[in-house]
Formats: sequence, structure tokens, C-alpha cells
Amino acid sequence: MKRVVHAACPHDCPDACGVLITIEDGRATRIQGDPEHPVTRGFLCAKVAKYLDRVYSPDRVLYPMRRVKAKGAGSKIVERRASSPGQAIAQPNEAFERISWDEALDEITHRLRRIIVEYGCESILPYSYGGTLGALNGASMDRRFFHRLGASQLERSICSSAGEEGLKSVIGIKLGTEPEQFAHSRYIIAWGSNIHGNNVHLWPFIEEARRQGAKLVVIDPYRTRTAKLADWYLPINPGTDAALALGLMHVIISENLFDHDYVSRYTIGFEELKARAQQYPPEEVAQWTGISADDIRKLAREYATERPSVIRVNYGIQRSERGGMSMRAVTMLPCLIGSWKDLGGGLQLSLSGSYGLNREALEMPELMQKALGRPARIVNMVRLGSVLNSLTAPPIQALFVYNSNPAAVCPNHNEVVRGLMRPDLFTVVHEQFFTDTTDYADIVLPATTFFEHKDLQTAYGHYYLQVSNQAMDPVGECRSNVEMFRALAERMGFEDDCFRETVDSMIDRALQSPNPWLKGITRDRLEREHCIRLNFTTPNGVGTGASPVQAERSSAAFLPFAQGNFPTPSGKAEFYSETLKHQGLDPVVAFTPPDESRRGSGSKAAGFPLELLARKPDNHLNSSFANLPSVRKMEPWIGDLEMHPNDAEARGVRDGDHVRAFNSRGEIVLRARVDGAVPPGVVAARLDWARFSPGGGNINVLTSEKLTDMGNAATFYSVSVEVEPFRA
Repeated sequence: MKRVVHAACPHDCPDACGVLITIEDGRATRIQGDPEHPVTRGFLCAKVAKYLDRVYSPDRVLYPMRRVKAKGAGSKIVERRASSPGQAIAQPNEAFERISWDEALDEITHRLRRIIVEYGCESILPYSYGGTLGALNGASMDRRFFHRLGASQLERSICSSAGEEGLKSVIGIKLGTEPEQFAHSRYIIAWGSNIHGNNVHLWPFIEEARRQGAKLVVIDPYRTRTAKLADWYLPINPGTDAALALGLMHVIISENLFDHDYVSRYTIGFEELKARAQQYPPEEVAQWTGISADDIRKLAREYATERPSVIRVNYGIQRSERGGMSMRAVTMLPCLIGSWKDLGGGLQLSLSGSYGLNREALEMPELMQKALGRPARIVNMVRLGSVLNSLTAPPIQALFVYNSNPAAVCPNHNEVVRGLMRPDLFTVVHEQFFTDTTDYADIVLPATTFFEHKDLQTAYGHYYLQVSNQAMDPVGECRSNVEMFRALAERMGFEDDCFRETVDSMIDRALQSPNPWLKGITRDRLEREHCIRLNFTTPNGVGTGASPVQAERSSAAFLPFAQGNFPTPSGKAEFYSETLKHQGLDPVVAFTPPDESRRGSGSKAAGFPLELLARKPDNHLNSSFANLPSVRKMEPWIGDLEMHPNDAEARGVRDGDHVRAFNSRGEIVLRARVDGAVPPGVVAARLDWARFSPGGGNINVLTSEKLTDMGNAATFYSVSVEVEPFRA
């Protein structure tokens, strides 16, 4: 029997594609984009187009396993055979033995109970992030379990929190220009945003705008796919985005190009911003950014006068020490020129603040009171290495990893591995594959893919809500996060009704929210219609859920800040923030170079004159997909260190040479690629699994645990290194 199931891609991407999965006799035989989805329009990115390779990979973890050799051993997978075409039969690697789910759950609960008696509940730490963005399998039954257990709580800030806090410090909420409106833009700036590489469904709207005469400008320290396709590419020095934004504001204000009416009615702090911007003339900004004063003036004039103009800014700019302030500065620009008024104007970073699901009903933080009678301590995920090795009162004795691969993605890799190697640390990993992190696990549990469970799917790059239906039975003995934590709660003896709640009931509760934009959207409707646009109320009337063109004709286009309506403490866009002032931060905005940079004041910069961009590959998703041969073929540059010819020549390095990149935290051997993809003084390498490196480490051996100025996020792009020819 053949059937087609509607689902949604839950991976950590803004696009949240509508997906059609063909099932024949219980097996998935095809995946394709849903042509009815108004944004993703029936095509998939290259990695998800190969998703059957993931579902039926011979390397899938298909049943629970217990470690039988020392931690760190057995990273090679033994040979395996499929019992039938399309059906993977994975064998445990030599470090593990197969056990039953009952045995696994009994051992986990026994160890957790013993740890709680000896060290207390907060000696247990969950560790998860963006392995799935499904509302249920991302954050529901797992949160209930760890709240009820009284475990330490994880501050999940490794990726986006600095930029989001910077954005909200100006406009109050994670909202922005919907992707469909980019087709109406006439001046598009991609700022730290590799749209063609990691937001590909926005690209057709940009191309539609360009066919009508729009100009695409790319600002990025790395010559990305998008930069190569731009009308104008401006390479910028890492961590200097706030300086550029202030230089643009200097020109816009000095030349009277700002929107006086919008600024006077809908913003506060203009005089303070004006005074600050005067301190950043283009000539001085050019020294920081590497962009000429003439180009700064040209960019400012074109951006302010070619209307509508829009900025697609991504999280690249916030991965430096002052990343929050960088995002704050860029967010001020559309408020200054009033482009929020225009169809196709404004700015987009994340649109996730629009959904307003009933997260408390999903996560139930009140359960913590049963275990502790108070809130649990909070541990920052960026500092996992220090947490595992140095945290006391109590120390972490159990680590439960799901939706993440910290041994690959965490900064300060060597310190993380040192912590994971602790013989007294009990580590459980719920995973689809053997990863860098399973190399240090005591118990490995098999996890489903999105083909194998049902979920509710939001997005952070568009305004459509979807139900992702289960397409097939789980392979092997895989269980979803929801079902695994439900079973674990039962084994722990938790009798709360919430641990018996069905998936459908959880979706219903998530949609029962005071957010007016969810009004009228139910699970039944989602199951019938597959994706539904949020029910916006705009200054022009009530959103109809129609396409942007239809919405424009009915005067119901979603322009969230056309008439102000900023949900900030003042009710206006805040060029001056009392909230930041009370936090000890600059209430306006200023530029200070990262300590760990060529112009920084930090001691770590001494002797390490090159700035490293620890980039994400275009065709992996953080560490996801990195193990699939069909996807790895699309990333031939993995293992390369990209250098500017000037820097290579000064060090006696030729294209193709093996080089040693190092700093005070570690070192890694890479292959030099002298191609000019980076400016002088900057080098770049791509994240990969450590197990694929001959040295057993990845680029995160060089990154630090230092946190950003806002949002306590990681500083992956504030890293100083030196490079020299490798001598074996």
C-alpha cells in the first residue's frame, strides 16, 4: 500500500520546510518538499533531500547499549549488513554491548537514585539544544522529567541568545519582516547571513526582487556562497559590526537621511544616539572594519534612500564578545530610517517570538517545587568543560545528553573531553547515531528521526505553524524523546498525570495560549490543512492567513511596527535603554573590539595575531548530517584552513600544505587552502566531528568558554590563533 504523509523538517534551520514522505509497505521510499507550503514551496535543501540516507543509515543506533570498555574507546563502527534493501541493521561498536530497554531504564534509574542520595538532585544535568526544534521533542516531557527530578537546569544559550537579547533590547520581541515580503524589497542587505547556504528558501524571494531591480549587498568576513552571488560584497573584520552600524548611523543622521516623523513618534533616545554616532565618522570606522570610508558612505546613502530596504541579519554577527551590542546596533537601523512602515522593509533575525505556544503547559516548571521546594540552580551550557571539571556544591555526577552532540559543538573541546572522560561521571546519550559524545557514554539509547514520531512545528524564519505527522513505525527499538522520558518517569515512580499525557493532548495544550495570533488554530485544522499562517492583527486590520500578495491587496499585510507598537518598557523602539543601564551595560550602543582579536586588549591575543572564524559547514547543520557519506561529499573543504595569500606567504605556507593552528587552549592540524575567501589577518575552518580528524579533535580545541556581553552565549568568532607549517 502506498500513501503520502505530510510532515515538517524539525532541524535547526529557519525554514521549517513542509515535507511529503511517501510510504510503501511500511517503508519510506521518497521525501520531497510540499509544493503547497507558501514559503518553502516544494523544494528541499541538499542535505534533507537525502534524508532517506539518514533514516536507513547502517550506522543508526537501533537498540539500547551499555559500555563495556573504557570511555573514549571504540569510536570505529564494526562492519554491518542490511537484512533487506532499505532496512539498516546497525551493530554496536566494540565498546558497547546490546541490552534491553528494561535493562537500560533500570540501570539509569538505579544510578540516578544513588547519585541523588549521595550528592543531591542538582548533581544531575540535562544537556540538550537544537537537534530537533519540534515543540514536543524539543522541550516538553524532558523538561517535565528534569523539573520533577530536581536536576540542575541548563541555560541553553550556545547559539542565538546574544543576538536575540540585542534585538529585543531595541524592539522588545523576536519579530521581523516575513520572508515573502522580501520580493517587494528594492535594497536587501545580508549581514552576517549566508542565505544561500543556510536559509535557502528565502533566496527565491530575493531573486524575485532582483529581477525587479533590487540590489543585494552582503556584509560578511567570509566570502560565502551568498557573497559570491551578491551585487556588492563588503568583507568586514570579525567582531566590528557595531562599528559599521554606528558609522552608517553617523552618515544617515549627519546627512539628514533619517525618518524624522517615525523617529519622533515611535522611538526614544534619539538625541543620545545622535551624540554617540557622531563619535564614529566613516574614516575612523574604516580603520576598525576594513571597509573604506567611501564605501561606508555609499552603503548608508543607498540603504536610507533606496526604498523599501530590508536587512536579513543572522547569528554570525553575535558570536563575538560584544555580539549583543552588535545586534543592538544593527537593529536600530530600520528604526532610524522608518523602513518598518514599508512592505518589504524592516529587518529579520528571528520570527520565533510570534508563536507564543503555551510553553508552561508543555514544560511544567512548577514540578520543581515537588523535588526541591525552590528553583534549581542554572548551569550555562557553553561552559560544559568547566562545569564537568570544576563545579562543586554539588559536582555534576550524571549527564543526560539528547538533541545535542556536545563533544563536537561545545567550545574548549579539550576541557569538555577531559570532563566526559571522568570515570565517576555517569553519562546517558539518547541518539540516532554513534557520535563524538557517545564515545564517552555509559548508556546509549536509540532515538527516532522525525519520520518516526508526531510533533508540532513552529519556525524562526516564517510565520506558518505545522503538525508533523508520524510517517512510519520507528526502526529497530528507537523511541522519541517524549516516549523515552515518559518511560523513564514511570521507572522513577513519578505518579504525576502529566507523564501519561498523549502527544495529541500535549499539542492541544500547547495551542491553548493567550497569544491572539493562535486564535482559531487547532490541531484538527493543522491536520487537515497541514500549515496555517498565524492569525495576525495588524494596524491595517486582521490578518486573513492569505498569501502576502493577497494580504497586500486586502490591506492586511503583517507590518508589525509600521505604527510603533513596540513591546518594550517604553512602548517605543529604544535607542536608549534604561534596562541595559540597570544591567551595567551601555544604555545606547558603542563599539569595543573583542579582547581576543588583533586590536583587542586581552592578554590571550599576545602571540596569536590571526583571527579565527570557526565556521559551520554549508551542508551540515551544526554537527548533524556530518557522518553521512552522501552529505560529506558536498563538503570537500572539511579539514581545510582558509587563509589570505598575504598571511600564507608571511608564514611560508603554500596551498595544500599541512599547517598547525594553535593557541593557549589547543592545536589542530589542517590543510591550508590559500584562496582569498577571508580578509588579511583572518583564517577560517569548518566544524566537523572530532572522530573524523586524525588527531581526534575539531576546530573547537581553539575556541573558548568566554561568554558574550548579552545573553551569555558562545564567542565562537572571537578567537585568536597562530599558524605555522606542520612538522610531523
